[in-house]
Amino acid sequence: MRSFAWFLALTLTLSCSTPLFAQDEPKPEFVVEKMAFKLARGVTNVATAIVELPKQSYLSVRDRGNVGYVIGPLKGVGMTLYRAFIGATEAVFFPVPQPGYYDPMIEPDFVWKGWEPPQRATVEEGGVTMETESGEGQ
Repeated sequence: MRSFAWFLALTLTLSCSTPLFAQDEPKPEFVVEKMAFKLARGVTNVATAIVELPKQSYLSVRDRGNVGYVIGPLKGVGMTLYRAFIGATEAVFFPVPQPGYYDPMIEPDFVWKGWEPPQRATVEEGGVTMETESGEGQ
């Protein structure tokens, strides 16, 4: 009798919990499109990684002034290696839906994005006008 009660409880639990875990699978066309885009993004980032060198130099000089002439190339070399590594990783592991669901592993996802200067906004508090920078990360 006791084993029958356990069997009944287990059957009831499994029959009620199975629909909770049911999810619609994404369509194969959607998955293949995301995989192809991840592969193309990876190959593109490997091919264009060298553009990080002038990009980081330009951004460092623009944002930090003369000290950017020293920091920019160093940052550019680091970002070139990083973007090439991330691009190779995305190209090799394009069938794997990580991170997220085929989301980019680096932000911005391509080297030609992110050249825009930070937006300046004026905020008025208590009759005092202040300027603040609002970038993508904020």
